[in-house]
Amino acid sequence: MREFVVKNKKKLALGYTTGSCAAAAAKAAAQALLSGEPVDSVRLMTPAGILLHVDVEHMERAPDRVRCAVRKDAGDDPDITHGMLVFAEVEKTASGISIDGGEGVGRVTKPGLACAVGQAAINPGPREQITRALTETAERYGYTGGFSVVISAPEGVRLAERTFNPSLGIVGGLSILGTTGIVEPMSERALIDTIRLELDARYAEGVRELLICPGNYGEDFAAEQLGLSLERGVKCSNFIGETLDYAVYRGFSSVLLIGHAGKLIKLGAGVFQTHSSYADGRQEVLASHAAMAGADRDTVRAVMQSVSVDECIRLIREAGVLEETLRTISQKIARHLHHRTVDKTGRDFCMEYLIFTNVHGVLIQSDGAAELINRLKEREL
Repeated sequence: MREFVVKNKKKLALGYTTGSCAAAAAKAAAQALLSGEPVDSVRLMTPAGILLHVDVEHMERAPDRVRCAVRKDAGDDPDITHGMLVFAEVEKTASGISIDGGEGVGRVTKPGLACAVGQAAINPGPREQITRALTETAERYGYTGGFSVVISAPEGVRLAERTFNPSLGIVGGLSILGTTGIVEPMSERALIDTIRLELDARYAEGVRELLICPGNYGEDFAAEQLGLSLERGVKCSNFIGETLDYAVYRGFSSVLLIGHAGKLIKLGAGVFQTHSSYADGRQEVLASHAAMAGADRDTVRAVMQSVSVDECIRLIREAGVLEETLRTISQKIARHLHHRTVDKTGRDFCMEYLIFTNVHGVLIQSDGAAELINRLKEREL
């Protein structure tokens, strides 16, 4: 029976991870190897406590080894690996269980990731799943020897180009991932985990003063207007709060946050998850601060009815109160950022920011932003 979740008033099917695919394929191969019989499907209990019934779509048998494949099912999640075959080749050994990656499974070339440099990019969660599945199968058939397992995903060579793997220093293919074994549609956790991996990688490279941009607008502005590259920085998407929390935890000393006002103006209301499905508040922040700066009722009403930040800025400028409006918004943003990164942790942490629009240029920047920008530019020389 397929499991479902409800999100945004829609019933969405759960899927299973590449880690579960690898474990299921390994279990099928071990079962066929020990029983001498073909295997059509296997049952696999995931770390999430959901029991999977997985079809085996491919099997190659030899006297000393078996290779099986399972097809990835991402449910209703827009996962690029949906429909991809994950293979496991299992061979008997004297003792122990060794796990390696073959074609289409990336190999780690930089420190700071969950797998050591030189290892196949098969994360600890999937490794535990594979080990557990093989141990259970060995016990079932009274086998006391070991196994050698090679996980492969031939399509992973091509698909990896569409992931963060190249920037993380994972070459040659995809990562085999999954903490729970289950894919939840439109999973925020997967995105946050990817951001944390990037932060880990930057820290391992020796980066301590970090550039963070929510997306392409911020990255382009940083490069074209400020001469800053995001090669040693991180894109945080809408997860500004989660990214800052982990940056503080990881031990970075300074962060420069650069982004478009369409997202970052929300920080003035203490909104740290900036996707519109969670909260907006752009017009409310701008209108309330414009009102405090002396804007008349018609201007405040027009700002509240505007559909873009650029239009709000135009109206507030025409009312003659833009400078004061942005000054008090910056104070609120600074207060919220300080509370998130320093007040709650007690750490000595430098938090700077720069907010712009493509039409109006730089709107707001913190007092220490220019100095940190210069230090980051010197680092890149």
